Amino acid sequence: MRTLPPLSLLRAFEATARNGSVTRAAEELHRTHGAVSRQLKLLQEHVGSALFDKEGTGLKLNRHGEELYALVSSVFEQLEHGYARLRAQVRGSGLHVACSATFAMRWLVPNLADFYRARPDIRIRLSMTSAREIRTEGADLVIAWDLTSYSEADRSRAIPLAPVAFGPVCTPGYKRSAKSGTRITHDFTSSAWTHWETQTGSRIGTGGQIAFPHTHLCIEAALSGLGVALVEKRLVRRELDEGHLVAPWGFTRLPFTLMALPAAGRALPAELNEFTSWLRSRLEYQDAR
Repeated sequence: MRTLPPLSLLRAFEATARNGSVTRAAEELHRTHGAVSRQLKLLQEHVGSALFDKEGTGLKLNRHGEELYALVSSVFEQLEHGYARLRAQVRGSGLHVACSATFAMRWLVPNLADFYRARPDIRIRLSMTSAREIRTEGADLVIAWDLTSYSEADRSRAIPLAPVAFGPVCTPGYKRSAKSGTRITHDFTSSAWTHWETQTGSRIGTGGQIAFPHTHLCIEAALSGLGVALVEKRLVRRELDEGHLVAPWGFTRLPFTLMALPAAGRALPAELNEFTSWLRSRLEYQDAR
């Protein structure tokens, strides 16, 4: 059982101590002078000590009052900030999605307009990370094609969205030397090259390698003519269409699937299923084009 005084008494005390006046506290709290005075009297009876000394026409905190004010003002400030955060979350409620920065920039964000046309009331909040660092971190949904770092229980809950197709890409001018040129690899998903070679029986980029921690950096390196990068087709569709990159060996489906992994152990937003269905249908629609 808590032995705290009623919150209304503490509010009256905090406002009076901050303003140095019962009159100003009453105006702030939209109460009468008499009502605030009675609340202060009740609080002092609860504490067992006076909290104010008279100072001219105003009030001054005594030693006990200063100690209580330091405590109450700190708690009220925390409460106010916490409540403001809660209200902001409620007003901005929606779906929190975590994915790689490259997928967010090159596919998800450019396609979100299609989702918002159908559901303008649902807001998507993104957390963008490197491939190695994708974790729920409070997200309702994680989107990734490589879930090998997750537990078997998590992988079994994952929702398949679409197959993935990887292909070596380079600038048109680099095409001739791609087979014996520099291989551009991803620091954390370098296994994609191994799977691609196993699927195709080909080996290219035998002249050394350079590595980057993000796929978009690998793509930029290929665009700069530094070598040949192995990239999922959706992430370079624009560069291929515009002729800035070519895929001499085409694109090969790897034994992976783009997955959506819902957070475990807590209630999830009702919008999650609708967003996941949209992801799948949008990916299928573009693959069929």
